[in-house]
Amino acid sequence: MSEQKHTFTAEVQELLHLMVHSLYSNKDIFLRELISNSSDALDKLRLLGITQKELLPNDELHIRLELNKDNKTLTIHDNGIGMSRDDLIKEIGTIAHSGTQSFLATMKERAQNQTDNANAAPDLIGQFGVGFYSTFMVAKKVTIITRRAGEDTATKWESTGDGTYTIDDAQKSETGTIITLALKDVDEEDGLKDYTDPWVIKDIVKKHSDFVSYPIRMMVEHQEPVLDDKGKIVENTVPKIIKKDEVLNSMKAIWTRPRSEVKDEEYKEFYHHITHDYGDPLEIITANMEGNFSARLLLFIPPKAPFDLYYRDKISKGVQLYVKRVFILDDWKALLPEWLRFVKGVIDSEDLSLNVSREILQQDRQIQAIKKFAVKKVLDAIENIKSKRPDDMKKLWQEFGPVLKEGLTLGDKSGERILEFMLCQSTNSNEPTFLNDYVERMPEKQEGIYYLAGSSLDVLKGSPHLEAFKAKSLEVLLFTDPIDQFWLQSHLAYKDKKFIPIDKGAIDLEADADKEVADKTKKEMDEAHYKDLLQCLRSHLQDDIKEVRLSGRLTDSAACLVGDTHDLTPQMEEIMQRLGQQIPKTKRILELNRNHPFIEKLHAIHATDPKANDLEIYAKLLYGQAVLAEGGKLANPGAYSRLIMDVATKAAAN
Repeated sequence: MSEQKHTFTAEVQELLHLMVHSLYSNKDIFLRELISNSSDALDKLRLLGITQKELLPNDELHIRLELNKDNKTLTIHDNGIGMSRDDLIKEIGTIAHSGTQSFLATMKERAQNQTDNANAAPDLIGQFGVGFYSTFMVAKKVTIITRRAGEDTATKWESTGDGTYTIDDAQKSETGTIITLALKDVDEEDGLKDYTDPWVIKDIVKKHSDFVSYPIRMMVEHQEPVLDDKGKIVENTVPKIIKKDEVLNSMKAIWTRPRSEVKDEEYKEFYHHITHDYGDPLEIITANMEGNFSARLLLFIPPKAPFDLYYRDKISKGVQLYVKRVFILDDWKALLPEWLRFVKGVIDSEDLSLNVSREILQQDRQIQAIKKFAVKKVLDAIENIKSKRPDDMKKLWQEFGPVLKEGLTLGDKSGERILEFMLCQSTNSNEPTFLNDYVERMPEKQEGIYYLAGSSLDVLKGSPHLEAFKAKSLEVLLFTDPIDQFWLQSHLAYKDKKFIPIDKGAIDLEADADKEVADKTKKEMDEAHYKDLLQCLRSHLQDDIKEVRLSGRLTDSAACLVGDTHDLTPQMEEIMQRLGQQIPKTKRILELNRNHPFIEKLHAIHATDPKANDLEIYAKLLYGQAVLAEGGKLANPGAYSRLIMDVATKAAAN
């Protein structure tokens, strides 16, 4: 049959125009698409060969890449099922996929918005089954020679991407497909690399197609020194150029093998390979998801937190999505919740389409089910570490505890599980404790879990808020991570025990009923006795506090600051301000220890002269001391320093 010229459908012509003039910066994606197509062709022939063995080639099923620097061509061979003339017209001359219009609309939108993120755009190529056309991003002409298994004739397809293509008979001795790309000139600014450079090709294959189950071969040149009869290098001689046939991909998709058949050393080697972290993983998680659709998980908990753990947009080498062992994307946000962003590994599914992309991952029901399954398996693994390897659990929590606690802010069932293995600092020990152990140690009548949150463990341990609790040997948990300020406000409970902040509201720790009545009477008498002093101090501090009252939580310190139950903490205010939120200052309550000598002295001064100048000075001293005692920052440290020196000078003079 003579050569025939065809015109692409209107959709394809428009598509080709957008491809050639695309905004894509990562043009490497074209090779992934061609290798994926070849892998599919090999799969089809392998399955067909189960019943028709005569169709299988004599050689092993494989993919071969050929580079010609002189002619500036890149050729992809496979000995798969091949295509007929009708296949070429149907599969490449037209686009039958229903998503094409959506693809074109999306591309037009990107073209109109030059500031759009070009790096994310290449994943759209696969979304609508138009992967082959990505070749025109890098090639000025594409030639296909193919012969379908079981047929005697071969066909040649050729196009320059100008809206037309030709089809003609061809000669090919074996079944399979050969695609030759006449490459465009290198243009680094436009993302066009030298695709005849073996190192460029090796890098692309390693990143995108390393676990394709068929060997991807390429002849690679190596320089070898000239040796004499004794095996020594002959100096001042030109090295010999040796060509060797190399397999570029590892084909070691160990997640497809049963756990019992894989050694831990193999898993560790694989972890090093995909993460470039040469420490051994803290935990290896393997799981198979079965049901209406299937997926395989091979996940790792790293031994150390990466440097970019708290820079969500910069995290790299997270959980990778493979479809039929072909790399699709590395997007932890689509595959795991943010509070598990430290997990590394692979999720592979035979049931997902190779055309999946970031844009549809968020809505894909299968992906959401896989995500839910992955979360459960990671939490199961952490539970197992907690029960069997307590030292490793401490390491895990030390490295990733603050990130895991982000899951407590979501209000879902995962939060309940996170609370089970959360380790907390405590006033009773230098070693962190689990919540379950804390609850078991609680006195019978204790209503909730006492805690104190702040920015520094040392500051918290010296906080005046703890004094009454220490006096009664009551354990208090100490929280210092910024995320604690968020989840502790969410009214979570553990085993029906509420979290009770000891620096908010009024604290009454008495359990004896008769003593409680007696103390209540004494407190009322004290409040009446100190009423005028409290009002005086409040008038001097009204810009900073909303109330001055006697304390039920102080035994040694003269004063402390507390908040009302629903007030923002100073730490939360600071976080909100860093996030750009303009919020009014929360005035707090100044509590005084009525048994402290300084407070008694103030009362005596006030009783003698309610308008004494020293009362204002001492009020400011008390307030500043209370701010510093909880690790806070004074609005005017210089003024407070001068105030202290004035008082000290006056005291020394007396």
